[in-house]
Amino acid sequence: MKYVVKQKLFSFGDDFAIKDESGREVYSVDGRAFTLLREKLAFLDAQKREVAFIRERLVALTPSYEILRDGKVAAVVKKDFINLFRVGFTVDVPGPDDLEATGSLLEHEYTFKRGGRVVAEVSKRWFSLTDTYGVDVAEGEDEVLVLASTVVIDMLCHPDAKKVKAATT
Repeated sequence: MKYVVKQKLFSFGDDFAIKDESGREVYSVDGRAFTLLREKLAFLDAQKREVAFIRERLVALTPSYEILRDGKVAAVVKKDFINLFRVGFTVDVPGPDDLEATGSLLEHEYTFKRGGRVVAEVSKRWFSLTDTYGVDVAEGEDEVLVLASTVVIDMLCHPDAKKVKAATT
């Protein structure tokens, strides 16, 4: 399934609209739940029901966020150690099905893989305004997990821009 993940231009915090390939908004991310200690975001379905919750982890060697479902940690997204030419992230899920997201930071192109198999592709290639990404999730994959991880990766790749944006709105 293909999605467009677009950061809302004039919003307080990290707000995103997520539309399916027919242009219908199927998810949104509400970043108003911001505290001084850590960033928190609600991942909502089309009826504005919370289907996941994203929160920044405070105790970590590298920047990371938890994705929670029904109050339980469904995944931890963490940035790999710095590499000048490639960027990598681990989406650590309970059990053996971790995802790895790798790609080019300069080109805003990356893929999610599980055990070497591509499960989703993310591209900013066709979008120019704000942070907007095309996300193609393979059939049978957890779309909420991939989309929430895409939002987290955007936040981790552009942390200073988010702080400036929140301060000016």
